[in-house]
Amino acid sequence: TYSAILQSSKAPSHSACRSFTLCQRLVIYHQQWDLNSNGAMFWPGPDLGWEGMVTVDGVSYDYLGTGSQNLPSIPNLKTAVPLHVSHDLQYSNFTFRGGPVEVTASFLSPVIPKDLCRMSIPLSYLETSFANTDGAPHNVQLYSDISAAWISYGSNKTIEWALYHGSTPINGSGNATGGSSSPYTWMYQLQNAYEFGEENDFPQWGNFTYSSTPAPLTTLPSRAVLLYRSVTSSALYTIGSIQQPIMRYLTSGGEVPLQPWWTKCYGDILAMINFHYNNFSSSQALGMGFETQLKADVNTYFNANPAMVYSNSTPSTPPPHLNGSARYVTGQDQFGTQYIFDRNNAYGFLNPNNFSGVAIPDVSEAESYYSIIMGAYVLAIPPALACGGNATNASEPLMFQKEISSDGNVNTVDIMYPAMPFFFHANPELLRYDLEPLFYNQENDFYPNGYSMHDLGSHFPNATGHVEGSGEYMPVEESSNMLLMTYAYYKFTGNADYLKQHYAQLQEWTSYLVGFSLIPGIQLSIDGFTGQLVNQTNLAIKGIFGLQAMSGVSRVLGQAADAQNYSSTAASYVTQWEYFAIDPSKRHILLSYE
Repeated sequence: TYSAILQSSKAPSHSACRSFTLCQRLVIYHQQWDLNSNGAMFWPGPDLGWEGMVTVDGVSYDYLGTGSQNLPSIPNLKTAVPLHVSHDLQYSNFTFRGGPVEVTASFLSPVIPKDLCRMSIPLSYLETSFANTDGAPHNVQLYSDISAAWISYGSNKTIEWALYHGSTPINGSGNATGGSSSPYTWMYQLQNAYEFGEENDFPQWGNFTYSSTPAPLTTLPSRAVLLYRSVTSSALYTIGSIQQPIMRYLTSGGEVPLQPWWTKCYGDILAMINFHYNNFSSSQALGMGFETQLKADVNTYFNANPAMVYSNSTPSTPPPHLNGSARYVTGQDQFGTQYIFDRNNAYGFLNPNNFSGVAIPDVSEAESYYSIIMGAYVLAIPPALACGGNATNASEPLMFQKEISSDGNVNTVDIMYPAMPFFFHANPELLRYDLEPLFYNQENDFYPNGYSMHDLGSHFPNATGHVEGSGEYMPVEESSNMLLMTYAYYKFTGNADYLKQHYAQLQEWTSYLVGFSLIPGIQLSIDGFTGQLVNQTNLAIKGIFGLQAMSGVSRVLGQAADAQNYSSTAASYVTQWEYFAIDPSKRHILLSYE
């Protein structure tokens, strides 16, 4: 076999923020900071099969997954020792020790919101690198495999698989040698696919792929989906679930399948995979550029103490709560506040006097804020950019989002609304691509009600609307959201033509708010924990804000009479709202009013 003679190298490091996302585009995560204590998980909970081993001088160490731990004891098969983990907007990095070698598994899902082609690629990277710790030469090999669980919920369905070199199908047996820039790709699919269907949020159509390039010797057995390689310092893999077509969409010509946007950029599926694999360095640099700008913007916001967002740094003397051997610790933060911390419960850092929560010690406010923003941005990236469906401009995509941790609705309006800050910072046009399918559906009379629909379809990826007028009943909430989002888009872009294009539809929703924003009756709001309440205070004021936003829209378009009418109505409603909503004691606002 080929021996990689390892003299010295340095494992990459990226950030000090802790998290456990593996493949952002697939919503794959890990529950522990060590990858080999349990398996990778799809977001609803099922375990997935993803294994990774490093063999050093004939001894194998399992660093990813738990498959080998179910085997009988084997002298030359051990579990790698986890050392540390770091995370930033782009990366999750896990470092292990396997004998005399340190192994770093770096999972990269680049955030590149202004590059629609790259953003539409449904693949993520895994780079596994290694470095010796004793200065001696070692023979090192890397191995990785995946199971059919990624596409088959419950792993109880028959799959079909194929192996490709670049765009050429090959026999899946034998050896592949030589260093080629074209990756070898395992691709598998369900034998009996169900187009546009899901089971427990697993897509039941399309392909799952796992790709890498060979070193001087790579063995590719025919009975498993795996990649085995000997390398000098690192291995690069790409992994992802690819659906083509990607959405079912209701148009004036009926329901049509929409192709993913990447087909417009790269062509067929194998050409897209090859581009993505060989574009690793460029995607890495573009993602890092966006992350650098995000950190700079956070620092600007907290300009009283510039450059507070740090990476790859720890305090010279670690605070007591980082002492891994201590179960229960007490300490004092940078502001002199005492705290207690028990790592075995979920209460976090507490004030020892009254057990109220306190901020995480030894972390600046800017760093904490950046961590929150980072997590939000990763989740806000849309799952689907589709081409061929934009009725006004075929050269632009339509964007579709899935409401997860709920019922899987498509383009839920009250989910899009809180995502606005991401869109406006990252790329305001993304919000327009998100709004366009909702406008198209309602402006073409596919929705019979005079208020905004809650979503574009009951379950992703079926953006077929609610032609019968059903769907979740949140008329004040969603009509207000649509008005506020549309006006906000204009404020960030200056695109008055967009307001003009949809003015009639905006007026229809505004007419509903004139009748129902002050006295909404029994409705749901985005605060779903309250359930349906009569005249929810927050819901009413949001409707009034929507009226004022429409006044701004009318003013931009020179509709002075409309602007005055909407503004005066909103002002009148605010006065009445204060009387209804504020408690007679003037100390607080009521949850709802009669």
